[in-house]
Amino acid sequence: MNGWLQRIWGLLRVLVALGVGWRYGWGWGLMTLALHAAVLMLGFVQLRWVNRPAPGWGQLLRAWSREVVASELAFSWRQPWREWAEPDHLPAGAQTGVLLVHGFACNRGRWNGWMKRLRAQGVAFIAPTLEPAFGSIDAYADEIEAGVRELKAHTGQMPVLCAHSMGGLALRAWWRKHGAAHDVPRVITLGSPHLGTRMAAFGQGRNARQMRLRSAWLAELPGMPDMDSFWTPCDQIVNPAEMAILPGSRAHRLDGVGHMGLVHSPEAWACLQTALASSLSTPRRI
Repeated sequence: MNGWLQRIWGLLRVLVALGVGWRYGWGWGLMTLALHAAVLMLGFVQLRWVNRPAPGWGQLLRAWSREVVASELAFSWRQPWREWAEPDHLPAGAQTGVLLVHGFACNRGRWNGWMKRLRAQGVAFIAPTLEPAFGSIDAYADEIEAGVRELKAHTGQMPVLCAHSMGGLALRAWWRKHGAAHDVPRVITLGSPHLGTRMAAFGQGRNARQMRLRSAWLAELPGMPDMDSFWTPCDQIVNPAEMAILPGSRAHRLDGVGHMGLVHSPEAWACLQTALASSLSTPRRI
């Protein structure tokens, strides 16, 4: 669903820019396309008053400039047009596996960069598109379970679970429903609103309401025993920034990076590689 919504939105942006350019001049048309970057900038500026200690202006500028590129890549190209450019990969003889879980208003195309690199490494992976797009996060548990079981059957062991944004909450909802049937997995979350976020008040759908600060739904979610939480004080979506740190997890702070940019961070990729190397030393369970 998110894919075709983003295709419609992208086409509307282009049509409006063409109309403005035709009527008022092409410079104004280009400026119309750049409105996205201007609105995005406001999200970073407000972090000076939301987060304590406040990120510096240099960090915010660096994060904003990278986020413009990352968000356009995700919402104007990969998710609307390239959702299945990198299909799930279950190569013969794979010893390790990764389940990749996207966040709110996204789809599996969010992970195209990682999927391409994992394919080159011969690592098995599955990246579901979670539906319904704006339904309850609890509804995603069975789809995650199907992916976990398929990867376990293929590699003989638990996959590494990696999630961006809302996907981290979907993993915790899966653990609540299906965790008793599995060994403890290694989990990596990137900018997940484990304790909620102020920005969820502006979102649509039941899943957005579940992500609000101090929501009853969040309070009932279990933790996960073996988790790395990546967070950034320049997160324009999950704020206050510390809301992305699940108590008891290994917290990793990244500076000068925005919410979407976390998926492009070399630190997060290195953490995944470490987790995969560790899983190779774990005996296979056939």
